[in-house]
Amino acid sequence: MGTKEKISPRQFAILVILCAIGTPILIIPATLTSIAKQDGWIAACLGIAISLVLVRLYIAVGNLQSEKSLFAVIEHVLGSWLGKAVNLAIVFFCLVTASEVLYFIGNFMTTQIMQTTPMQAINILFAIVVMMGMRLGIESLARSAELLFPVFVLLILVLAVFTTPQIHLERLQPVMETNMKSMAWATMYFIGTFSLTSFLLLTVFPSDMDSPQAASKGFYRGMLIAGLVLVVIIVLSITVLGTDMTARQTYPSYALAKKINVGHFLQRIEIVMAIMWFITIFYRMAFYVYGALLGMKQLFHLKDYRPLVWPVGMLLVALSMLVHPNVMHSEEYNRSVWVPFVSTYGLYLPILLLIVHAIRRKK
Repeated sequence: MGTKEKISPRQFAILVILCAIGTPILIIPATLTSIAKQDGWIAACLGIAISLVLVRLYIAVGNLQSEKSLFAVIEHVLGSWLGKAVNLAIVFFCLVTASEVLYFIGNFMTTQIMQTTPMQAINILFAIVVMMGMRLGIESLARSAELLFPVFVLLILVLAVFTTPQIHLERLQPVMETNMKSMAWATMYFIGTFSLTSFLLLTVFPSDMDSPQAASKGFYRGMLIAGLVLVVIIVLSITVLGTDMTARQTYPSYALAKKINVGHFLQRIEIVMAIMWFITIFYRMAFYVYGALLGMKQLFHLKDYRPLVWPVGMLLVALSMLVHPNVMHSEEYNRSVWVPFVSTYGLYLPILLLIVHAIRRKK
């Protein structure tokens, strides 16, 4: 592989933003609004505060063995056998979740934009693009994120500015009407979709950073910016579409973009939303795939993960057609199974690693 790839703090912060926004930008307004009604944005704000605490947790895990990647740290802390079992479980998580992301892309394209195109064709095309990114390596991925980020910012501004005339702020009232149970569940769902998957960023942090100290600040900054973008999208969805309409839509932010109408001249530019989503979801899926590849590299003691790229790509396309038989199954899974599933890896595992490490150091 030659010299070790390095990522700058700025590139890492951009990767954090794009990965965290990923899938949530399209699906999170509907679920939060269906649970917490017009207070969905408050649940998101609470979720951001807790997410910053999670970032502190991930930085602590990353600093256990700063020169090693996540999988090597797990084997070092938990021992060879248990470490390998946990790494295998993470590879399973990455493969299942990456195939689910691929399902989202296929489902979105075939229901909203290209209704007559077979889902398999879209999934194959997107998987090819992600796998090409994997072949080029994480440094190339970080550089491409730096190039695409201004485009993403511009598209967010276009969406926010052009939907402003249709905002009805009274739709956010009454504030804090939701009961505590619903608010707690909405907040947990937000964290599960938004920040718990960020533990996979430990595959590059801090082992691939050229300045780990500055990258830690970038981690916090990226998480905060991504969270605020999602709050803006949720508030726009509620104030423009209304609570009921937002909760009923599968992709509320796409429906929001359809509302753009400037003087009956600038309209039907919802593809802006789709492009924005493709940029973010590409990087989120890339980290799931990178996690799976690095995990396999560690498990099988390989020098390089690149020979595995295309076989894993084919596996993901096949899994994406099996992971959810229909949209109802997908929505039910996201509401009831996803949060406990991702918490196992994004919350309990980092805490376990820190506890075991502390006990072993005392001994």
